[in-house]
Amino acid sequence: MTAYDPENEGAKMSFAKDISYIDYLSLDPILGSQNLQSTAHDEMLFIIQHQTSELWMRLTLHELSTARDKLEQGDYPAVFKMLTRVARIFEQLNNAWDVLRTMTPSEYTNFRDDLGASSGFQSHQYRLIEFILGNRNRSMMKVHEHRTELHHMLGQELTKKSLYHVALDCLGKELGETFPPEAYVLDQPHQACTQVMDAWTTVYRDPNAHWSLYELAEKLVDLEDYFRRWRFNHVTTVERIIGFKRGTGGTSGVKYLRKMLEVELFPELWNMRGQL
Repeated sequence: MTAYDPENEGAKMSFAKDISYIDYLSLDPILGSQNLQSTAHDEMLFIIQHQTSELWMRLTLHELSTARDKLEQGDYPAVFKMLTRVARIFEQLNNAWDVLRTMTPSEYTNFRDDLGASSGFQSHQYRLIEFILGNRNRSMMKVHEHRTELHHMLGQELTKKSLYHVALDCLGKELGETFPPEAYVLDQPHQACTQVMDAWTTVYRDPNAHWSLYELAEKLVDLEDYFRRWRFNHVTTVERIIGFKRGTGGTSGVKYLRKMLEVELFPELWNMRGQL
């Protein structure tokens, strides 16, 4: 049997003058960026887990930023597509915890000290995702003061309406309502507002009359559903590997992560379900 030769079928085999797969994806710097600080075998897993998570977060920010712009323009179909994609990204991030959980406490101990004070708590992309979605806590910015460009970027986000704020604009416009100022505080976590909850209840009581808002609400709930699962899997993985030790970044570890499970991004969309 003759060996398969892809060139016989027209496959391009010479890239001396053309962009290749490696070039297009900038794989040399990406694959060369796993700078291990120890000789522990499992440190490679730990680094790649977090690097790939940051890449998925990069895409999440790309989608959420554009979705907010599209929602301001009233382009609901594009928004629905992007929010669905973000939910699936978090499903991908959830699956990644299964890989990290193959590392035992003994294996993590072999290189944990080499992490120094570095911690996922310091991820500026994760913080920016929270800010865009509406969980805005200015005190969380302090950890980024040493990187002025990142600190400035987070500060700029706090001057804009969150994605949920823009959704509330759409909700109020269609129902002819004006929500109180406390529903639009830019630099604090969004707090549940009774008037907003009543408006969403109106939408859910007659979906056919408000279909775009109804579908928008469900896309937001779907996104937060996957986001909550990601947080839950995070705390479970940490507890499985380090128990109740303090985090490398100085947080209380599992106790801090459990507290984050109580955060609601879109509280009215969850609370109104009891009114139907």
